[in-house]
Amino acid sequence: MGTIALPSARADSPQAVRHIRLSYDNANSETSALKLILALEPGWEHSEGKIEFVRFTDGITNTLLKAVKRRPGYSEQQIDQESILLRAYGKGTDILIDRERETLSHSLLASNDLAPPLLARFDNGLMYKFIEGLVCAPEDLRRQEVWRGVAKRLGEWHARLPISAISSEPSLHKPMTNGCTTGIDKSGEDITPDKSVPNVWTVMQKWIHALPAGTEAERLRQQTLQNELQRSVKELGDTPGIGGCGYVFSHCDLLSGNVIIQPSTAAKPSDSTTSECTVSFIDYEYATPAPAAFDIANHFAEWGGFDCDFRVLPTRSQRRDFLTHYVAAYKAHLAAADRAAVSSDAAERLFADIDIFRGMPGFYWGIWALIQATISQIDFDYASYAEVRLSEYWAWRAETEGSRARGGEEMPVRERRWAQEE
Repeated sequence: MGTIALPSARADSPQAVRHIRLSYDNANSETSALKLILALEPGWEHSEGKIEFVRFTDGITNTLLKAVKRRPGYSEQQIDQESILLRAYGKGTDILIDRERETLSHSLLASNDLAPPLLARFDNGLMYKFIEGLVCAPEDLRRQEVWRGVAKRLGEWHARLPISAISSEPSLHKPMTNGCTTGIDKSGEDITPDKSVPNVWTVMQKWIHALPAGTEAERLRQQTLQNELQRSVKELGDTPGIGGCGYVFSHCDLLSGNVIIQPSTAAKPSDSTTSECTVSFIDYEYATPAPAAFDIANHFAEWGGFDCDFRVLPTRSQRRDFLTHYVAAYKAHLAAADRAAVSSDAAERLFADIDIFRGMPGFYWGIWALIQATISQIDFDYASYAEVRLSEYWAWRAETEGSRARGGEEMPVRERRWAQEE
């Protein structure tokens, strides 16, 4: 893993996080959840007040429960302040997610007051403090006061958090495993030998290797995606980033359900042109070094929600407004000596980078969904979702290469919306 930028003696370091040797069982949800909560908070068992569990349904990967202790005489705010979130991993998701890296990410964020305290790990999940606030819906992301809050918080993340906490230097790379039985050669160095690993490209490489390849059609699809990944790394892997910093500590999953509006700013203000919400981000299982342009393009794609409503993606003017606030926050959170590296046209340069990256989130989540279609027990049509997301990538390629125009085809809705000024 390389050098970890967290002192091992800290209470919130991954080495110090308590591990409870129990598992959550979705078939016996409340019973298994109660055992976990009482192992963490044994005093809850015999003190006054009922223990309740609230299930959240915003995600399509994990099970998320809020454990509530309803103490007599406590206000809802007081109850929320001692509530605990229990997040159980979806079956088979270790193929997709590095759980050690997730713990490192959460610990680093908590030590910088950017995440709730991590209370414990258990055999198939985590428990952490509940964050008070309003969980966003996709339409909330499209409110100016919310997107400005997201921009400011993301700028802080990218400026403050060291990628060394969750990655190793290029010289510490290990060869990938030999013995591949498909047509893809897994031997030799990873796909970005000159970059810290893991990173967003090596994550996608791992996912492509995990795709089913039992039939000729599956092997052809896997090889096609591998070729496209190599092509994309060659074209986009050396994006200089804001201030020339290259890769940043990226969330990589800033969908609406992972954005929490803090209570004091949750109400819709009367003047949204000048007001901003203060937001927090949750769920760090996909956090990894990536170009800032990828992280921001990925967030913009989530304005349409799981329904992939391309008609509501941010226009050019909305993206510029977001980036103005992002760059200001990024620069404010840098050390004084580093601020000079952020040029006066940084927002415009980043705007251009995001434009180039706009197809990559669809590629990323398309591969992810192809794997989920084979492992997930959640009632969600991952196979159809994969095709919709991958179509974003192919439409971007067709637009940038000119093949769509040469073929006389109509511009897709997503590309039309992306090109719209207002």
